[in-house]
Amino acid sequence: MALALEDRLAVTELIALHGHLVDAGALDRLDEVFTHDVVYDLSDFGQGEVVGLAALKEAALALGAGNPVAHHVTNVMVEEVTSDRVYARSKGLGVMADGSCGSVTYEDTVVRGGTAGWRISHRRVLARRVPLNGLSSAR
Repeated sequence: MALALEDRLAVTELIALHGHLVDAGALDRLDEVFTHDVVYDLSDFGQGEVVGLAALKEAALALGAGNPVAHHVTNVMVEEVTSDRVYARSKGLGVMADGSCGSVTYEDTVVRGGTAGWRISHRRVLARRVPLNGLSSAR
């Protein structure tokens, strides 16, 4: 059975909500996006995994001015795994205070949780560092 359009839209809006909350400094509302025991994998940045909402908020505060001033998400793709679990991939753009910009890929496991609705239970953030993922004509 295919994922209902309403669920696909809810997951896409959930992924977008992350940037709005973080950019507004509304870290106390991250439970609207993530499960309480979320695993936020920043291994590609050498920071390992951040586990739980409290640790995620603490990590954001510790980064302070090193955080992007704007998080933008695009190219969201949602794939149903089960009726209560989906896998989503999206592209993120982070704009820094000095105007520089970086690109990431978000790989999310999103679960349906009772009255809370959809929440991200695992997010892997992959830095985009080279064009074409390193592919060259020499191959």
